Amino acid sequence: MDRKSMVIGAVVIGVVMIVGGMVWSAEKNKLKAGQKGEDRKEVVAMAMTAKITIDQAIKTAVENFPGQVIEAELEKKHDKAVWEVEILTAEQGVMAVYVDAGSGSVISTEEKYGQKQSGT
Repeated sequence: MDRKSMVIGAVVIGVVMIVGGMVWSAEKNKLKAGQKGEDRKEVVAMAMTAKITIDQAIKTAVENFPGQVIEAELEKKHDKAVWEVEILTAEQGVMAVYVDAGSGSVISTEEKYGQKQSGT
């Protein structure tokens, strides 16, 4: 194989890789956009079925771990809708308290800045 053929082959391979990468990236972005829509639908469905409000979940979490609430969100954990309430504790740690969105009971806790965990 002569030098000219090798250069042409290398250019063709480079172009194929660039175009293929752009197509893959576009498909990946479409997938992410589709997932966001599905995630929103799932959150709305969880919120509609939750018997416990965000305010009730925050109250329960703070009763168990006094401190300043810095974040609260509805999420799915072990196929259950749960409120994750993050609290800045007096010890300057962040504690995540998981409150069952159906029953209102604390199902688990997790120290975010440390490796201690309790519950399920």
